[in-house]
Amino acid sequence: TLDRTTYAAASGVQKGGYVLKCAAPDGNPDVILIASGSEVPLIVGAYDALVAKGVKPRIVSMPSFDLYERQSQEYRDSVLPPHVRARVGVEFAGDYGWGKYLGLDGEFIGMNTFGHSAPLKMLLEEFNFTSDRVVEVAERVIAKNKK
Repeated sequence: TLDRTTYAAASGVQKGGYVLKCAAPDGNPDVILIASGSEVPLIVGAYDALVAKGVKPRIVSMPSFDLYERQSQEYRDSVLPPHVRARVGVEFAGDYGWGKYLGLDGEFIGMNTFGHSAPLKMLLEEFNFTSDRVVEVAERVIAKNKK
């Protein structure tokens, strides 16, 4: 459970996607980290680590692409500003549908296999679903987009 005094209200879920927190007061983050549900703690952990390194990340909860697409273009651009091309999507599933939100310059952390069964902690370790990995990928897409 997120501390809603630190992160945006859960009512944002009604729009399918919303900004949980942004370290860029001017609304121009260095990178946008997007997760769909159970992965949100990974991007929250990465947010804190990136801020400690002087990076200005934005974290976005995107539980429903469908609901998000029903919002006005103005709202969608306020959540995922088109000029911010450094983006990382995180989902414990495949990348279907993510390309639209990550673009050509973003990267996806997810699964590309099927049929694994084990306790969640073991699977997270097996597939390297960690905040450290999110930080690593975020730094890579930031560097790629500065060129």
